[in-house]
This record gives sequence, structure tokens and C-alpha cells, in this order.
Amino acid sequence: MIRRWRYKSPNPYLRRIDHNSLQLSIFTIELGIRRFAIKRGVFNLEKEALLASGIIEKDRLNDYVDKIDYLQKQFIHEIKPTSDPAMRARALFTWLWIEKPKRYKYNGNFLLNNVIDAHLNKDSQSVGNCLGLTVFYNCLLKRMGIEADALYLENAFGIGPHVLTLIQTKNLSIYIENILPEGFDYKGHLSNPSRMRWGDRELVADIYHSLGNEYFEKGELIEALKNYEISIHLNPHHERTHLDKTILLDRMGRMRRQA
Repeated sequence: MIRRWRYKSPNPYLRRIDHNSLQLSIFTIELGIRRFAIKRGVFNLEKEALLASGIIEKDRLNDYVDKIDYLQKQFIHEIKPTSDPAMRARALFTWLWIEKPKRYKYNGNFLLNNVIDAHLNKDSQSVGNCLGLTVFYNCLLKRMGIEADALYLENAFGIGPHVLTLIQTKNLSIYIENILPEGFDYKGHLSNPSRMRWGDRELVADIYHSLGNEYFEKGELIEALKNYEISIHLNPHHERTHLDKTILLDRMGRMRRQA
């Protein structure tokens, strides 16, 4: 393997495949370490979403945790929410939309750090797409002691896959459509046959899946594969990720045969 990597073939495809073989070996080690880290302890949405977003240095991670803490304190100071979980969740939702009335953007930010920065940036109008807004909102809910999950839809609004927030109380289920300013207690998806309830792991898995798609589109196939694998590890039942991984492996196989 090492001899092949050092050999400078005149064929650029062979050099690319040899380099990819080395990258795959490194990727296998990195993936094993990441899987082991995910298995340990309680799964923390806030931390894992930031790690998935590429915030791996301790100082940067703490910086974004502080930013979320600041937003939580700002909300409590300005709104002084009641102790009722549903009313607090509604107040937070309304406050976020007042802060950024044009917060949703199709194909916008989905990485949590970018969503946080966009919300805090006074010059930024949009904050994120459905995934980014849902992860952000759920993180703030959990900080206030409100347990929140997500609802995944294979197709919504005629534009494809979609996620939103789900709060389950003893008496009712509250669906929060984060892309709509009047989306609290949204009833528009009740008849959607593709509805699937997601927890924190599945939500973070979708960040890795989206990252894999971005790398795939840029032609960075090893990075795409890495993110697909972590996504599947977190959510092995998501058929779309398995399909995208199959398409990726097929392309890599064709590249090897062309070499």
C-alpha cells in the first residue's frame, strides 16, 4: 500500500485512486474513533450537533456553547416566560421569529455553528434551512427543560425531505414548523403518510447526511463517504442515506475501472 502511494504513476486516475486508498485507511481509523466517542455517555444534542458541524476544538466548542447560553439568558430576560412548557415553547418560537423575521432560507445553513452566527449577526436576515432551524430550536428547548424530538417527512411542501420539531406532552402532541412564522402547533402534516419520529441521534445523523451530500457534489468522495457512514451509524434505518452511499460507491467503482 505504501509503495503504491509513493509510486508516481503517469496516469492521473491511478494517482487519485492510490491517494484515495490511503485516505480510506485513515478514514476507517477516524470513523472507528468517532463511533466509539458517540457510544460513550449520554447523547447531548447541542454538543453532538456542533461536533457534526466541524466544531471539534475545545475552545471553539466552548465558545458556541457560550453563545447558546447567551441566547437562552437573553430570551429569559426579555420575555420572562411562564413555567408551563407549552407556553414557554411558544414564547421562544415567537421570540426567535421576532428577532429574525426572514429566518428561513431554502438550502440555507444547516450546520449549527453557522445558524448560531447568523442569528447573532445583525446584518444577516436568513438564519438557516429546516434542519438548521430545527436543531437550533430544539437545543434551546432542551436548555429550558423541555424535551423535544423531530418529525421527518420524506416529502413536504413539494420540495422533498423535511424536518420539524415535535413536543410530546401528557395530553397532546405539538408540531412546530420552524420554517413558517405561524408554524407553532402546525397541523398541515397530520395526513402525510411519510411521517417518522426522530430523536436527537437521527437529527444529528441528518447533519452528517447533508454534509455528505455537499462533499459529494464537490467531488470530495472520501469525505462524503465518511459523513454517510457516521450518519448511518447514528440512524441505520434512514433509506435515503443508504441510497446516497450506494450511488457514491458506484461512482468510486467506476472511477477505479476507468483507471
